[in-house]
Amino acid sequence: MADVHNPQTRSKNMRAIRTQDTAIETRLAELLAERGFSYGVQDKTLPGKPDFVLANHRAIIFVHGCFWHHHDCYLFKVPATRTDFWMSKIGGNVARDKKFIDELSASGWRVLVIWECALRGKMKLTDEEVSSRLEEWIFAGQGNGEIDWQGIHLMRERPE
Repeated sequence: MADVHNPQTRSKNMRAIRTQDTAIETRLAELLAERGFSYGVQDKTLPGKPDFVLANHRAIIFVHGCFWHHHDCYLFKVPATRTDFWMSKIGGNVARDKKFIDELSASGWRVLVIWECALRGKMKLTDEEVSSRLEEWIFAGQGNGEIDWQGIHLMRERPE
């Protein structure tokens, strides 16, 4: 199947996709602030430039888009065009995510990934559900975790 856009239009559309201060990051920042957590954002000194750093809790939070980081949920769809290119690109993101999480964990940080499907879409969690699970993980003080549309769980090992 051919792309519905010409190469110039597709390139323009792809350049417009934000890499920071996205709607889901903004929503999470509001939830953290409402719960009284102090945090830093986009810390360039840490592997992966984490979206949120809660230094007082030695906790890192990444907010991952389900498409760009290949989450196995209803928001991820395999692209119909240039499938090999996109799956290779997304596979590289997954490998890089694993590397960054491993490096952060080895340095004594706990890592939480909040998936886009927890924050938007037809099955998203409510603000109260996200806040409660976030607070639960932060105060538990151990282990890496994930929050998705199904709730909170320990971080699963993902194939590269």
